[in-house]
Amino acid sequence: MKDDVTNSIMDHLSKKADISPQEIMQIANAMQQANFSDEKTVRNLVRRLGKMANRPVTKEKEDRIVELVTKKNQSMDANMLQQIFKK
Repeated sequence: MKDDVTNSIMDHLSKKADISPQEIMQIANAMQQANFSDEKTVRNLVRRLGKMANRPVTKEKEDRIVELVTKKNQSMDANMLQQIFKK
């Protein structure tokens, strides 16, 4: 059952965002192991996510995301990223 749900989500993302399941797993693994207090790490993740989502991230937006994550020492979960990229 769990595998069916996972496969369904992966298929949906692949079709809607043109992101391969391998890319999704790579970024998920990177986020799990990331040090979110390290500015360089956070910038790298923001750039990768923007590129994967085919959404340009301005320098100002990148700076704001990095500050939000590193200064408040919060992890970047899916909801947080969704809100940031909507703005």
